[in-house]
Amino acid sequence: MLKFLKQVGDYAKEAVQSALYIGQGLSVTFDHMQRRPITVQYPYEKLIPSERWRGRIHFEFDKCIACEVCVRVCPINLPVVDWEFNKETKKKQLRHYSIDFGVCIFCGNCVEYCPTNCLSMTEEYELAAYDRHELNYDSVALGRLPYKVTDDPMVTPLRELAYLPKGVLEPHDLPPGSRRAGLRPEEIVEQSSTATP
Repeated sequence: MLKFLKQVGDYAKEAVQSALYIGQGLSVTFDHMQRRPITVQYPYEKLIPSERWRGRIHFEFDKCIACEVCVRVCPINLPVVDWEFNKETKKKQLRHYSIDFGVCIFCGNCVEYCPTNCLSMTEEYELAAYDRHELNYDSVALGRLPYKVTDDPMVTPLRELAYLPKGVLEPHDLPPGSRRAGLRPEEIVEQSSTATP
């Protein structure tokens, strides 16, 4: 008899516990039902990347001195730098430069440590391809400037929720010249210099 009562008690505890878990899950669902939808109709609407977005790397062939610093600081030794030594000028002469974006982790070390600033991060994030070998960009493809989302006439650029002005929750009805939330870096510096006596 005690064994039967113990089984009934355990079953009742598990039933109450599962009801609590279902209640927690439904509370999250009902909470989201009251919020406004933040949906981006992707091919026709695109989010504007943030200011420090690390997208595809842009390469300027004329600035590169083939020092291979980018290869040394890369965690996976990714950039391929092909150069030959010019005996007349006694300098390295760059022949070919390539990065495989199928392997790149977009850490930005190569851009950070480049002594001639021939590498820079762009806003381009659409790197999808049908063949992985198409993601291996040579110096010509790396030199191509990205097309900005704000310049594309076929696409409506939208700001991310974090970059909307205070109190605005809908990126569709935003006036074109409106500022984003928060202060710009130069305004923070100016504010801190006036605050200290």
